[in-house]
Amino acid sequence: MQQQQQQRRMFTAALLALVFILAAVSTTEAGKKEKPEKKAKKSDCGEWQWSVCVPTSGDCGLGTREGTRTGAECKQTTKTQKCKIPCNWKKQFGAECKYQFQAWGECDLNTALKTRTGNLKRALHNADCQKTVTISKPCGKLTKPKPQGKFHLLEAA
Repeated sequence: MQQQQQQRRMFTAALLALVFILAAVSTTEAGKKEKPEKKAKKSDCGEWQWSVCVPTSGDCGLGTREGTRTGAECKQTTKTQKCKIPCNWKKQFGAECKYQFQAWGECDLNTALKTRTGNLKRALHNADCQKTVTISKPCGKLTKPKPQGKFHLLEAA
């Protein structure tokens, strides 16, 4: 019986301690001044504008481009980014301009060139790209008519 009374006292003491702790926490929370909610601050920073990729050496391969943006409260208004210019014929339109090309046309016998047209598919890094481009390349081997006439062999004396 004494053991039961001792357990009840301990339970009551623990319960009172818990109530006291909860009351103390809620008064502390209530005593704090409510801070005004931070207003969602809209950034006045503009979009990044990127220069064309400039190769480190030669006219293709690894290089860098410069980025700028405006805004009075922007922490960063300029930065440099690594880039790569492909070493193939497409670089004439800029490495950031991606085109969807049609099939090659017939060979123009006057110029010995064939052409095809490409429509802009995607412009990377806000690049200024032409909407449509046309490229030409040599037709390859042309069959030229063989000269007619007789050939004379020179005899060695």
